Amino acid sequence: MFESFSSGYYLGRLYVEPHDGEHAVMSRDEHESVNQALYSSGEGVERLDWPLVMKIDQQHFPVHAEEGVPENTLALPDTVLENTQIRNPPELKEVLLAKADRAEQLIRYHREHPGFGNTGAV
Repeated sequence: MFESFSSGYYLGRLYVEPHDGEHAVMSRDEHESVNQALYSSGEGVERLDWPLVMKIDQQHFPVHAEEGVPENTLALPDTVLENTQIRNPPELKEVLLAKADRAEQLIRYHREHPGFGNTGAV
């Protein structure tokens, strides 16, 4: 689903569609699979439900797992979707997934600057 793209990101293609919830979401099975393959160290017991950090266009946002989301689909709330160049969803779109170090850096920055952005973006 994702392949190495740069020192900070993996690249994938997902169908992006609108979502009524508060967070960006993807299929629970895919979320856990990506979390295990790309974020886990392979040492000891690790959580597989950490939010993934993705980027579309110039916007980063956390992605959570949810039942009922179709495979290969990223469902975005309107507050995130309206800040992309997607005008006629669902649309197949290139999506960047932050590698573990970059995701940690983005989440830390967001926590230190909570007023930065108001869309739930990281």
